[in-house]
Amino acid sequence: MAFPDNQRRAARAAFGLFNPAQGVRIFSREHSAQQEPIVVEVAPRTWYIQPGMVNVGLFETDEGLLLVDAGCAGDGPALLRAVRSVSDKPLHTVVYTHGHSDHAFGLWAFLDAGEQPEIVAHENVVAHFERYIKTAGLNGHINRQQPGPDGKRWAADRDDFVWPTRTYRDTLEITLGGETFVLRHGKGETDDATWVWAPERRVIAAGDLVTGYFPNAGNPRKVQRFAEEWADAAEEMADLRPVAIIPGHGDPAIGEEELRDELTTLARYLRHIVDHTLRGLNAGLMHDEIVDSLQIPDEFRNHPRLPAVYDQPEFVCRNVIRRYSGWWDGYPANLLPAPYADRAREIAELAGGVDVLVARAREVAETDLALAGHLAEWAFWADRGNADARAAYVDILERRAKEQTGLMAQVGLRWSKHYADLAAEESS
Repeated sequence: MAFPDNQRRAARAAFGLFNPAQGVRIFSREHSAQQEPIVVEVAPRTWYIQPGMVNVGLFETDEGLLLVDAGCAGDGPALLRAVRSVSDKPLHTVVYTHGHSDHAFGLWAFLDAGEQPEIVAHENVVAHFERYIKTAGLNGHINRQQPGPDGKRWAADRDDFVWPTRTYRDTLEITLGGETFVLRHGKGETDDATWVWAPERRVIAAGDLVTGYFPNAGNPRKVQRFAEEWADAAEEMADLRPVAIIPGHGDPAIGEEELRDELTTLARYLRHIVDHTLRGLNAGLMHDEIVDSLQIPDEFRNHPRLPAVYDQPEFVCRNVIRRYSGWWDGYPANLLPAPYADRAREIAELAGGVDVLVARAREVAETDLALAGHLAEWAFWADRGNADARAAYVDILERRAKEQTGLMAQVGLRWSKHYADLAAEESS
């Protein structure tokens, strides 16, 4: 996968100190990044810490420490060491920016060390954790998690979580060491997001509302994202004129004018997609027509802090469609469709057999990988025991995945390998 220079930087920063073994055992306390955390003082007594694949914010006051996020479960010990490398103040307050698995599960190491902080989060974090318990199998499956030492693939019991001790609804001011910290609720990647504003320092700990790359507002396999409210939060942050932002992922962001440019461009980028989608829905266009007609101006697509290395605009467009419309794509036959395998077999028969369909898929792949992907998928589902069909399916979608710069697209296209493996297991 080849990135332009700004995308290569963002891709490296986006995934932090990523360790594949930790990535597939994200709730395991025994699996860490296995690298020394990155610690950067972005303002006086204010640190950006990267213990693993995510970032943590640390604010030191005379009364104690305010920690924003706690990383993955396996990040806990390294994060504790990093915090203690810069301050011996007691841990007074912890803020969860949201309830995701990579942000809110490393605090146990501090508790085991005898710290007794207040844990603050938006009230929806509680529901987020409860949803994790309810859908542990689903999340373990779609995130390709492997069992940790305890045998679990995903957090499934209440004692797997360190629950908030205090929640709020819209905004909350915390006074610590004579200094005010303002917690603001936002929606973006989740409905439980919090960003923290330290006005005396002019620093924001933004969680995943700021990442230094195109926002994860469309993720095809996850629950609803909130592009409009994400834009609202970015504009609110821009109006505060911060001089530094500690993002949830990516590099620390520094400089008043640079941050204002990033935040306002982020807001306009998301609003551009939302407005386009709503115009299409209101005009009665098919969902595919809305997505196919989406055009992104160069000022957005080429912004150095907004490359689409994770999510991408087309997915955000579909997420807005999902929010305001139903699950039906508008094609009448898809309202009560025949089983997919039956459709694929009929297409293969019309083509003259699976072998003919496979040959055509490979031929079309030389000029149009997107169309070839459909042909290969029909061939595979028409006869999942056909070795040539399986090989063409995996090969063609793997080739298309390599052309993508967004991780979500790569992962989705490579799901063909998962289906092929399942077919092989069923036939053995």
